Formats: sequence, structure tokens, C-alpha cells
Amino acid sequence: MRPKPIAIIVLAQLFGTSLWFSANSAGDDLMRAWGLSSADIGHLTNAVQLGFIIGTLSFALTGFADRFPASRIFAACALIGALANAGFAMFAEGMSSGMGLRFVVGLALAGVYPLGMKLVVSWVPQQAGAALAWLVGMLTLGTSLPHGVRMLDAGWGWQATILVSSVLAVVAAGLILRLGDGPHLVRRTGMPALHLGEVLMALREPAFRASALGYFGHQWELYAFWTLVPLMLAALPATAGWAPSAISAASFAVIGIGALGCVFGGFVSRRVGSARVAAAALALSAACCAIYPFAVNASPLLLAALMLLWGASVVADSPHFSALSARACPQTIVGSALALQNAIGFAVTMVSIDLGTRLWPAWGEHVAWLLLPGPVLGLLALRPLWRTRPAAS
Repeated sequence: MRPKPIAIIVLAQLFGTSLWFSANSAGDDLMRAWGLSSADIGHLTNAVQLGFIIGTLSFALTGFADRFPASRIFAACALIGALANAGFAMFAEGMSSGMGLRFVVGLALAGVYPLGMKLVVSWVPQQAGAALAWLVGMLTLGTSLPHGVRMLDAGWGWQATILVSSVLAVVAAGLILRLGDGPHLVRRTGMPALHLGEVLMALREPAFRASALGYFGHQWELYAFWTLVPLMLAALPATAGWAPSAISAASFAVIGIGALGCVFGGFVSRRVGSARVAAAALALSAACCAIYPFAVNASPLLLAALMLLWGASVVADSPHFSALSARACPQTIVGSALALQNAIGFAVTMVSIDLGTRLWPAWGEHVAWLLLPGPVLGLLALRPLWRTRPAAS
């Protein structure tokens, strides 16, 4: 295997997905400048989620991604996302204009994240499973990257932090456009329209149903946690008096460590199987949800360890749900079934993000318990798979 194509795709995924939470990294500045509440920050995040859902379903229903070169779609979407993100930084003056631009960012990301997976398969189909863990890890690191940029605190204002993500997305477009599609990509023409009922029938397969329900539980926690991390860190007694750049640095660490969790989980799955890695990650993140409200007054070292463990475990299961579902559903509809699973999963995130940010002012640290049912129910749903004989990933 030539490492260069995968390294390029992974780097482009990191840069392109930095658009996702670019506005959240400037959340406290936006709250001051626009007079927003924590619930409004949740609405901005959900605008991206909704755009991603509609974009993903559009690709699945039209077969667009199978008719045209994946590298060109990725590059075009990265550029569109960069422009919308830059428009948010430079021209948005409040929620009314900001929401629309964040929605376009979400639409564009539907051509970045899933198409990155397709590009991996086009280059090294025999190692797609291991590469998938790296891709989700880069999505995680990309999510935290705007916080990392903001922690530099160059004094340029929140707009500069967001614009850096646009520049990185343009670089991602250039990298993938130059790389092109791999030799194993097969484009299809004249594809029949998707029969939604046929895709829904995949839920009759017990293994697919178990994986999908586990994924939905995982999604309930994941994006709400990422949205709430800066609020949670800023409210801790241990961080009282910290500068915004220090909170951004801590947010970068807590979210970004999930990339290591994904990569580590990918290695472990070769021995114990994807289902048991996903179950272990769900159990760990559930424990962190349950313990967190009791730990806010603990020693800074203990609290830091808890937050880092939570950040690492909350996303470590993500690539394994895709692997489990892909193996469980009929191969003739695997792409559409995964697209539908992702769309439902991201719809779930919109509910938990909205509730979490809306209830934050009243609940404070106890909002962690709002996230707890996700990993618990996900673990229960996944039980038939992690109790069976492991299948290496």
C-alpha cells in the first residue's frame, strides 16, 4: 500500500471538517456580540446538522455521488463550505443571517465527510476498516481544531478563528482535487431510483437493527457533548478566572483526544471485534456522564482525567457502528442503508443539542445526565452483538 493517498485524504478530512464547529469555537464572543443565549448557540449548531442530514439524504436518494468523480464532489463541497463559513464570519449580523449560512456549511459537509470514506475505498479497499478509524479520528480532530486555533489568541477577533477554517477547507479541496479518485472506484450510470421501503426492510435484520439502535444512542450523546464542552469547562470552579484562550485550549484537548480514541479502538478491534470496542466505549462514556455532576468540585487533576476519558470514549465507537451495519445489511443496499442510518442519527443529535443547550442555564453540570440515556440505551441495543463471538474488523 502506498501511504501517500491515505495520508492526503486523512489530512484533507481534518482540514475540511474544521468547518463543522468553527462557529462554536467563538461561541462566547458571539453570545456577547449578538446577545445570544446558550440555546442560540445550539440553534446554530443544529443548522449545520440539518444541512448535513438533507445533503446526505440527497446524495443517497439521487445517486449523485455514484455518478460523478468523488474527488471533484469533495473539492466542490469543500469550497462551497469554505465560502459559506467565510460569509458567516464576514457578513452575518445575527441569527437570521447566521442560521442560513451555517445550514449551507452543513450541506457542504455532506460532500466532505462521506465522500472522504468513499475515496479511501477507491484507493485501498482491502484496508478500508483501519482507514475508517483514522477518518473518524480526523473528523474529531477537525471538530476541535477551531478551538485550537482560538487558543492562540492572536487578538484578531472571533472572525479570524472562523476564517482560518475556511482557508483550511480550501487547502483540503486542492489536496483532493490533485489526488483524484483511486483505481478501484467504479462509477455507475442509469442507476434505479432508491426504494425507501427496501432500505427500511434492512431494519428487519437483527444485527443491523442492533447496530443502528446502538448508533442512535451514541449520536444522542456525541454532538451534544461536543457542543456543551466549552460551556461545561467555563463553568467549572477549577477554571474560574481563566482567559477565553485557556478555555479554548482545554476544549481542544477534551474534544481532540477523541481522535486518539478512534485510532486506538481501530487497533483493538482487530483482536476483539468492532462490537466489543463499541460496547466498551459506550460503557465508559456512560460512566463519565453519570459521574461528572459529582466531580465538578474534585481536584483539577482528577477532573481533567475524567474529561479526557470522556472525550476519548465518546467517539471511539463511531467507526465501528458503520462497520457493523455494513456487514449486517444486504450488500445491494449497503450505501443507502448507511446513508439512512446516518440521517436518522444526525436527526437525533438535533434533539439532544437543542435540549442540552436550552436546559444548560438551569441544570448546569447536571445536563450530563440528559446525555446519559444515549450510551446506556445504545449499549443495551448492541447487547446481541457484543455478547456473540467477536469478529475482527
